[in-house]
Amino acid sequence: MHSAIRFFGVFAVCLLAPPAPAATTGGSFNVTANVGATCTVVTTGVAFGTYNPASSTPTNASGAVTVTCTSGTTYSIALNAGAHAGGASVFGNRRMLANVSDFLPYQIYLDSFGGTVWGDGTNSSSVNPTAGTFTGTGVGLAHTVYGQITAGNYVASGSYSDTINVTVTYN
Repeated sequence: MHSAIRFFGVFAVCLLAPPAPAATTGGSFNVTANVGATCTVVTTGVAFGTYNPASSTPTNASGAVTVTCTSGTTYSIALNAGAHAGGASVFGNRRMLANVSDFLPYQIYLDSFGGTVWGDGTNSSSVNPTAGTFTGTGVGLAHTVYGQITAGNYVASGSYSDTINVTVTYN
């Protein structure tokens, strides 16, 4: 009988004793990422609408080059002369094409209508900005494109168009 009481006594003590604490261990790890300088470009075209050659004033229209660069990334924006200028850097001869062989001259400016010709920095054109660089903030920055057709261009009727290539140089 004593062994039965002893057994039940030990059993009761085991039931009432608190459980042994769980053992733990720890560690750590690094989280890393490399972010390189990068930019993206979104454009809004220059739409002149209906051009009236009999008007005594130039026809103006604007578009935009919106650039988003990683924060702190410096950049500049160059434009070519267009698909129908007779060369990528022939800025004095920007023109739109219609009807296979009809041309309507126009110009693109970076600061105002009739201001500084926006190009690639050659042949009397300037990149934007004209000095230094822009600095990215991670938010898109819209740069206005000023387009102008001079008055008095009595060209054939038609739908005229051209394509300008945008190059953003960044680091």
